[in-house]
Amino acid sequence: MAQNTPPPLSANPLAGDGSAPLFPFDNSVLNLPPRFWRRIAPQPVRAPRLLALNRPLAADLGLDADRLASPEGVAALAGNTVPAGAAFVALAYAGHQFGNFVPSLGDGRAVLLGEVIDRQGRRRDIQLKGSGPTPFSRGGDGRAPLGPVLREYAVAEAMHALGIPTTRALAALVTGERVLRERAEPGGVLVRVAASHLRVGSFEYFAARGDGEAVALLVEEAIRRHYPTADGALSLLEHVVAAQAALVARWMAVGFVHGVMNTDNMAISGETIDYGPCAFLDSYHPGAVFSSIDTMGRYAYARQPEIAAWNLGRLAGCLLPLIDRNEERAPAAAEQAVNGFFPLFRREWLGLFRAKLGLAGAEETDGALITDLLARMSRGEADFTRTFRGLVTGRAREEFADPSLFDDWAEAWRARLARNPPGTDATALMRAANPRIIPRNHRIAQALAAAETGDMAPFSRLVAALARPFDEDEATRDLEAAPRPEERVWRTFCGT
Repeated sequence: MAQNTPPPLSANPLAGDGSAPLFPFDNSVLNLPPRFWRRIAPQPVRAPRLLALNRPLAADLGLDADRLASPEGVAALAGNTVPAGAAFVALAYAGHQFGNFVPSLGDGRAVLLGEVIDRQGRRRDIQLKGSGPTPFSRGGDGRAPLGPVLREYAVAEAMHALGIPTTRALAALVTGERVLRERAEPGGVLVRVAASHLRVGSFEYFAARGDGEAVALLVEEAIRRHYPTADGALSLLEHVVAAQAALVARWMAVGFVHGVMNTDNMAISGETIDYGPCAFLDSYHPGAVFSSIDTMGRYAYARQPEIAAWNLGRLAGCLLPLIDRNEERAPAAAEQAVNGFFPLFRREWLGLFRAKLGLAGAEETDGALITDLLARMSRGEADFTRTFRGLVTGRAREEFADPSLFDDWAEAWRARLARNPPGTDATALMRAANPRIIPRNHRIAQALAAAETGDMAPFSRLVAALARPFDEDEATRDLEAAPRPEERVWRTFCGT
């Protein structure tokens, strides 16, 4: 591909002293034609201040954490200056939002600062979220309230610690300005790190415009960045299907509800992206919904596999001309690839839940044993995380409003454990599969309320505990507790 030369942006004046650049950028995005992105100037904020810096992640990225925390670094992370070599572009994409197609969305409140190669040789995007209006803002202010910024920081890092593929948070800043949503709130900027920001909606944007050349370029880019063993559009689709099947199964195994599984929120990389009105289950219910705008329950906990497959169908539709020029063979091949989602998901889901129950090997009745427990948990209003962790500690039955619901199931479970292969350590399996601490909605809400007043101690304590979700720690027992009725948080918001 020919290198495009966008108009220059003024470099960070603090990096003009001949020192090493703040970020060792290697920006492949600029090799894509300009219709894939819009170059924009930074939108300074009044008084940026660093609230959280992910030093281990900075080290993984080959960045100097102390320098990021300096005035030079804070100015760059807030978007007040542009570090040398930055791309500073907003990316174009479309998306199906709650099933309705919106042909032009794009980064309306985010800019790609640039790409770096981390210490493992992986290419990583660094994006500023909440950095001001872009050509895709559609009349919005391009800013983000501090609460959703800190929520994404905490939940993304919790997901990483749980071993679930995810974008990550490098830093969170308060801007010194107010943003107006339902009320005036402190503004914030999240510095997000991702394997890429290619989405299903990226393909939809160009397919809807009949731009087959652009779709083909996206296929090449996705293969280069994420699936180098893929061979063409159909093979790419199969790889993305497999990645999403594994991802959603992992969500289900920890009781995670994404909240807004629009196609513009499904990453081609297989990472969890765009933590808006997300939440973790407290008491188990398959129809649990936390998003304030999901009034029909489209993105309820138990519907997430179905929605993932639906989204993959939209990706498949974009790729049809590249899968096969024959108009009859292409849909059949694409449909077969997308239909592969459910057996892949089922296999991953069974493996994860077998581990949660301490089961080794495989028996035909394992699926029924798992679903029976979940059904009883729903009837007994049992806490999802505490019930499964309780299988390790022997206190699972205490989570049921009617403990006999557990007792009736436990007899069959113990009989199945007795059939594990010799030498199996069921307790070790369960301890490694069932976290003690998750980012519970009410704990997040409490931490965010304190942060809004300037007290970051609850947030910092919570994030530190979430980094070790499986470890026993008497000092953080309070963070394990399910919410009292008056503490329950049923509605969460995206921050736009």
